[in-house]
Amino acid sequence: MLNEIQHIQETAQLLHTERQVEAALDTMARQINIALADKNPLVLCVMNGGIVVAGKLLPRLTMSLTLDAINASRYQNKTVGQTIAWVVKPSTTLKDRTVLIVDDILDAGITLKAIYDYCFEQGATAVYSAVLVNKLLDHEKPITADFIGLDVENHYVFGYGMDYKGYLRNAAGIYAAQQAQSL
Repeated sequence: MLNEIQHIQETAQLLHTERQVEAALDTMARQINIALADKNPLVLCVMNGGIVVAGKLLPRLTMSLTLDAINASRYQNKTVGQTIAWVVKPSTTLKDRTVLIVDDILDAGITLKAIYDYCFEQGATAVYSAVLVNKLLDHEKPITADFIGLDVENHYVFGYGMDYKGYLRNAAGIYAAQQAQSL
């Protein structure tokens, strides 16, 4: 496995540098600070991918907020999405709260839509979503994010929380994996 990960890392194409990603996080934070200034949001970090984004974004947010986590995964350390597995649900009540979902990527939109619906089912009064990366697809998604850092073409990407088979979330930049499907 480590040989495969090393190969993916060595052959990857850099799409966005660390500097570009940090600038995108600054822009997202400014937008969120304006939109949610007086909302006292509950920030829901989508695990595991959203941990880096949330960790980088939270110190940039200036409003009062609380933090919790949710883990609904379609990929489960694979390169192809499957059915959603609800691993962890928030311990904080969502009833009568404004919720900000923070995740690494809006890919097909199935997971984000399921989390969005879950928040309303639990009584949230408003739900917003912030994603570091929006993958550009040739079809409509079931949901769009309210705050988007960067767009990427339809590549398998890793870095800044996004993984390749559970690895490379810690890459400082956003990379497109070459030959990800053929290995």
